[in-house]
Amino acid sequence: MTKFYIFIIRVVLGAAFAVLLSRFFYPGANIIYVACMGMFLVGAAYIAEYFRKKKST
Repeated sequence: MTKFYIFIIRVVLGAAFAVLLSRFFYPGANIIYVACMGMFLVGAAYIAEYFRKKKST
């Protein structure tokens, strides 16, 4: 799997979880906040991958 496909999968899953979490905890949240939460989730996935690879080397 190429890095681009992994990025697309992370973006889709980040958006889905951001919508799910925001609608569950903050039903009246603005779409901008939901988008920011999605970007945060994708960024957190890349940070976790960085530390996981750094630890294994």
